[in-house]
Amino acid sequence: MSPKIRLVRDDDTPALLEIYAPIVRETAISFELAPPDLAQYRDRIRLTLERLPWLVCEDRAAILGFAYASPFRARAAYQWSVETTVYVSPKHQRRGVARGLYAALLGCLNLQGFTTALAVIALPNAASVALHESMGFCRVGMFESIGYKLDRWHDVGVWCLQLRDRPQTPAPPRAIFTWEGSADLTDIFERAARAIRRP
Repeated sequence: MSPKIRLVRDDDTPALLEIYAPIVRETAISFELAPPDLAQYRDRIRLTLERLPWLVCEDRAAILGFAYASPFRARAAYQWSVETTVYVSPKHQRRGVARGLYAALLGCLNLQGFTTALAVIALPNAASVALHESMGFCRVGMFESIGYKLDRWHDVGVWCLQLRDRPQTPAPPRAIFTWEGSADLTDIFERAARAIRRP
């Protein structure tokens, strides 16, 4: 069997935090300065799932990586735009995991009715830039020296992807749980997972 992409479950939280915590402690990829604890991270996931997708990729019971969307801004006129994020365990990189997770995430967002996905990338990060541009994102701007972490200032770039045509009078995006267990969601996950290579 190939690796599987699915919606996150509560019991995934320790494995996800095991991937995320070193990124916070050791890199500027995340601008958090200290990793959340297990309860905080579980709450973060639950809050996301009230409306947006949080996906994991697993293979033989191991979590290889995860991807999720978050609101771009809180005000109502922004509700059709989201920020996207993906993280992959260092042990499972260069297998197409990030690409597969992103394909599934963008498929979910399109299904829900979102029109715009934004990626906010601390620079330099050539691998993340290459991933996003290969998925169709275009660079739309940069903030110079906007974040201070690990004893230096970091630039942040913004990449944008139009997910679908923007209707004249858009309906509000529907919550991801609307499709949980549906054939549409299963098809998105299965197609995206086929691109992931086993070691």
